[in-house]
Amino acid sequence: MSGRHPSHSSAESSRDHAAHAHGAHDHHHRPPATPSAQRALIWALALTGGFAIVEAVGGWWSGSLALLSDAGHMLTDAAALGLALFALRIAARPPSRRASYGYARAEVIAAFVNALALLALVVFIVVEAVSRLLQPVPVAGAAVLAIALCGLAVNLATAWILSRATRTLNTHGALLHVLSDLLGSAAAIVAGAVIVVTGWTPIDPILSIVVSLLILRSTWRLMAESIGVLMEGVPSHLDYDAIGRALLEVPGIAGVHDLHVWQMSAARTALSAHVALSDGREWPTILAATQKMLAERYAIEHTTLQPSWPAPPRYVGRRVIPISGPPKR
Repeated sequence: MSGRHPSHSSAESSRDHAAHAHGAHDHHHRPPATPSAQRALIWALALTGGFAIVEAVGGWWSGSLALLSDAGHMLTDAAALGLALFALRIAARPPSRRASYGYARAEVIAAFVNALALLALVVFIVVEAVSRLLQPVPVAGAAVLAIALCGLAVNLATAWILSRATRTLNTHGALLHVLSDLLGSAAAIVAGAVIVVTGWTPIDPILSIVVSLLILRSTWRLMAESIGVLMEGVPSHLDYDAIGRALLEVPGIAGVHDLHVWQMSAARTALSAHVALSDGREWPTILAATQKMLAERYAIEHTTLQPSWPAPPRYVGRRVIPISGPPKR
């Protein structure tokens, strides 16, 4: 760190950083309040896993791809819900010397794995549907209709349970799984009704393809969100440049550089930055004002700020994003 008083700046920065780090630890490292999410996932796992077996047997007996694909989807969902429940328990563990941030990203990894499983399922359904269109097979429409109606009821109950749970990336991913199951059940109902009335069996694989495309859309969003967290990207709801300008508007801050904004987990955002000060003696006041602004305006409460004065240091061989000069009005 450079400046006319490097030792004074470094010492003051160390004291304030230590005080801030302790506060952030108290706020962020508490085990998350997840009993609601855990109960919801347990109920969803029991309902989904149990009916998946019923639907798989019914699909095999009736010869319906719509039912078999929905049963496979529900079995994948059951595995995904089990993984989500396991990740939720891991994420609740307190931080350790080996994992100083805790285990909150376990749920993000689980959401990413769930998205991959859904993508694999979409590919399987589309390939099988094309095969059925080329070589049609007989389908017992009445059985398909009855089983699909029961599946719709189970999926509605599961979706209701998950929608009332504490929202995390994992419960959101599980809800996407169940909503796509709802589409699968609705498609199977339509396919069964059409076959009963008209006897036209190609409707079964056609609707399976339509449902797969709808599943693909929601799955892609879930994958993009989880990858963004794992890559420590700036959260999509935050504007990096706007945060930099807001920091420059804090009285006493003359420049900002090496600004980083990332997600510690799906629900917690962190920020670090070097700030150039007009007067280092005002740092405690500036720090408090900056933390208050970031928490109130952007909901960023885990902040690490390193001050320097009177000018930011020079960086050699490092790529940084400088944000300096007067704020834009």
